[in-house]
Amino acid sequence: MASKVFRPRLNLNHVTFQGNNNHAQSHSFGQVFLHKKTGVSSSRRSVVAAEAAAMAEETTAKTGNSALSHFWREVQGSNNWENLVEPLHPLLRKEIIRYGEFVAACYKAFDLDPTSKRYLHCKYGKSRMLNEVGMEDCGYTVTKYIYATPDINIPMQNEASRGHWIGYVAVSSDESAVKRLGRRDLLIAFRGTVTNHEWVTNLMSSLTPARLDPNNPNPDVKVESGFLSLYTSDETKSKFGLESCREQLLSEVSRLLNKHKVEDLSITLAGHSMGSALALLLAYDIAELGLNKTDHETVPITAFSFGGPRVGNPSFKQRCEELGVKVMRIVNVNDPITKLPGMFLNENFRVLGGRYELPWISCSCYAHVGVELVMDFFNVQNPSCVHDLETYISLLKCPTKTLYTRKEGFDNLLNRARELIFSARSLKSICL
Repeated sequence: MASKVFRPRLNLNHVTFQGNNNHAQSHSFGQVFLHKKTGVSSSRRSVVAAEAAAMAEETTAKTGNSALSHFWREVQGSNNWENLVEPLHPLLRKEIIRYGEFVAACYKAFDLDPTSKRYLHCKYGKSRMLNEVGMEDCGYTVTKYIYATPDINIPMQNEASRGHWIGYVAVSSDESAVKRLGRRDLLIAFRGTVTNHEWVTNLMSSLTPARLDPNNPNPDVKVESGFLSLYTSDETKSKFGLESCREQLLSEVSRLLNKHKVEDLSITLAGHSMGSALALLLAYDIAELGLNKTDHETVPITAFSFGGPRVGNPSFKQRCEELGVKVMRIVNVNDPITKLPGMFLNENFRVLGGRYELPWISCSCYAHVGVELVMDFFNVQNPSCVHDLETYISLLKCPTKTLYTRKEGFDNLLNRARELIFSARSLKSICL
């Protein structure tokens, strides 16, 4: 008989938020709970009542806003966010929201007007992009734009070139911001799927060896082939000679690390959906190559993933943990994208019949990496909200105090799986 899991959840009542269409919308949502990581493995633990979170808010208020400068390593996951998720620490919550807004800037700056000269590129120059999207006081300067090229030889209407703007690299440049953060922060932000070629790439859900380090190919470490293709493909044969997303990123990260090598540094990657997959691949790549090792320290690498899919197999997960890559995943339990790929063959099905561990599990299925902050929201009138980044951010800003317990056994899991399959088929219009 299957064991039952009890999950206390923090209810999110009727919430008004600003959606991507710039019109205020009202939604009735439910619960927030956490998947808490202990040691190397991940397990589910709950968020305690919001009253406890309020106590943490009060403690932070007493220590002042400058507390982050003395606490940033823990907020970036140095101790796997131990004691920061029960209750959810206000500084961690604010940082999650802040990095989510850096990702949202990608969507706000992305040009979707087919008549524009900048179609499928950023609407603004690097020097004014953050100002144009309302983040003029963020304290960061954009240093490079990043372009990605899916390796898909399928002609798509209105997409002459497959290389499109996917995100940006920025660094905390304002000295007051550096002082507040307690370090110089190197930030890379990625948007999710928008173009037709990217949609096709997302459907390539087969595992393939990553082999990003030529000196340590490690064939057991496998990742989803479509994401790897988007990360490593280039257009060097075109008239623009576009390098791969990987080459652009590693070059700029190396340059910035060398420029600021005598300072306290952090590398933060943030992405939504497909962008979170690219963020995790980059985090793994930097750590595997040892680019984050300076003369006096190993620069911490942290990824904040919003509505992200699985990226690799259990060996990939294990290797990320060995390398010290820290991942905070913010997911909606009703978002089918977070269950893909590997809806059935995943980290939750490692034992057959409760007795026998499947010997091929580390190579043939997918596994999430890191600590999960799980939200639960859905709206019948607007089902696309389950994957909407602005909804994630808005609800993180508005937690309420209602707490209740939900009981879930094996039958419930099967029913939810069926619901998610149905939901996935209805989400073709949503950006992955």
